[in-house]
Amino acid sequence: MTWGISTDLFLKIHVVLSLVGIASGLLVLLAMLGGRLHGGWTWLFLVTTVLTSVTGYPLAPFGWDPARTVATISLVVLAIAIAAYALFHLAGAWRWIYVVTATIALYFNCFVGIAQSFDKVPFLHALAPTQDTLAFKVAQIALLVIFVVLGFLAVKRTRGEA
Repeated sequence: MTWGISTDLFLKIHVVLSLVGIASGLLVLLAMLGGRLHGGWTWLFLVTTVLTSVTGYPLAPFGWDPARTVATISLVVLAIAIAAYALFHLAGAWRWIYVVTATIALYFNCFVGIAQSFDKVPFLHALAPTQDTLAFKVAQIALLVIFVVLGFLAVKRTRGEA
């Protein structure tokens, strides 16, 4: 049992939250690349991504590990993104701070998604049975490069008034 829910169901909820966070985050990033901000999708992305990080803590393996480190950093980044969006209404520098932190949070969710895919999807697991393999490293470096470029473009294209 995890938080009063069967562990299997809890894990499924965690995965669904993560996938919704990734999908809505990609829509938010796409909107930012078009110079727009999307209120409804933004809130769905922020809330599901926070819940993804929070629901990862009580899952096995227990103890401090890289996944919990990523979740902790993601929660700090998300707190800044939420503050920029909801408290400071993207005024002044808070606009680019929001774009950067939202992009970082989405990157972390995708990073973990790739790691889990290589662990759980048989075809990918055969390519990279451990995280030390070249295929895994190439996938993660490609993801990082893509997000750095998209984040830079999103900051550049979302300048202006909130």
